[in-house]
Amino acid sequence: MSAFDDSAKKEIGRLEDRSRKSADQLYQEREKRVRDAIDLKEPDRVPVIIGGANFAVRYAGLPAAALYYDPASARSALRKTIIELEPDMGGGAGTLAASGVALDILGMKQLLWPGGSLPADVSHEFVETEYMREEEYDLFITDPTDFILRYYLPRVFESLRPFSSLEPIMPIQNSNAFPSVLHLFGTPEMGPALETLRRAGQEQEKWRRSMWDFEDEMARLGFPLSSHISFGGAPFDAISDYLRGMRGSMLDMYRRPEKLLAACETIMDWRLARTSPADPGRIGNPKRASGAILRGSDGFMSKAQFDKFYWPGLKRTMQSVIGFGFVPILYCEGTCNSRLEYFLELPKGKFVLYFDETDMGLAKRVLGGHCCIMGNVPASLLSVGSPAQIEEYCRNLFLVAGKGGGFILSHGGFLDDAQPKNVKAMVDSAKKYGRY
Repeated sequence: MSAFDDSAKKEIGRLEDRSRKSADQLYQEREKRVRDAIDLKEPDRVPVIIGGANFAVRYAGLPAAALYYDPASARSALRKTIIELEPDMGGGAGTLAASGVALDILGMKQLLWPGGSLPADVSHEFVETEYMREEEYDLFITDPTDFILRYYLPRVFESLRPFSSLEPIMPIQNSNAFPSVLHLFGTPEMGPALETLRRAGQEQEKWRRSMWDFEDEMARLGFPLSSHISFGGAPFDAISDYLRGMRGSMLDMYRRPEKLLAACETIMDWRLARTSPADPGRIGNPKRASGAILRGSDGFMSKAQFDKFYWPGLKRTMQSVIGFGFVPILYCEGTCNSRLEYFLELPKGKFVLYFDETDMGLAKRVLGGHCCIMGNVPASLLSVGSPAQIEEYCRNLFLVAGKGGGFILSHGGFLDDAQPKNVKAMVDSAKKYGRY
């Protein structure tokens, strides 16, 4: 057991002594507090949730590169952050990054990350471009697996470029047809690509094993985590973010709207086919899943475009996640003031809307009594403000959004550059002023 493990156990002992409650009692209280808010009830006080793996490693004095190259230390940093700041829920290990070694081996081009393609102490950057060309919609719609294997992966990962030479998968309908394409796997280019996949897979497995039981560990220490899985959000975002880019997807709304809609349907069907119901044997109740509104926020598209291209897929996604036994927590990036009434079409008390810059008073007026709302202490204020300013903002937020229950306090944007004293002030504000 490491020194930090011993320190964590002592810290939990101190918390138990101070509260005169066991870690299990504290866990159950925190879970109930959040569950009551989701159920649109008034808990004993406003619950508070913090996330952010980048903040956690910096809080622990580590560079951002630890998220990619030192998962054991990153895990310890996340644990330290939750234990010392004492939110009702913290971000799970799923908020951490992938193996930097695996990304190095694969030659990832769609992401720049600290310690790899970026300096060790900066946040990651996403490289957006048209990884699916406009004339390739039919290829994707007809056989998305084949498209991902032979077109997308070779464009995103430098080491997998030889996959573009493979024959289409669909015509290989039986074992007799397979030998006709075997020669492709014996080319000088394909051998190294397959070896690359093996090595990258081994590295990612090491990374996964260092994180897999983090939720159970934190539960034993008295802290629930905020989500179990990611459900992705609207299919439009999958196309806009990863395949066509913002420029391509926005042009497609005008130039080839039917292809864009058909691709959204393909993604939706694909997701449904691979989604499993919530596991009642896992800890945590209800089972929570995270997603996001990205290009569907107010500044990206008109209401008519939202109605046609975005909301149908997002609504179907949310309904399916709820149907599988999860409570979706949807992060609404930017401002979503004009999108609020749409969510009245979803089942009451079955989801959470996590707001960034949306008007919380408006959100409460529209959605109060229908769904739990969450947010939205500004990331800028947490970065450059003072604890007194944070406390005042939270007190006002309780008055605006907390009345009658159905509210969870959290940061509006990412915590990457937040001052620890300000995050502590936010958590403490819920305990001081969030009583019902």
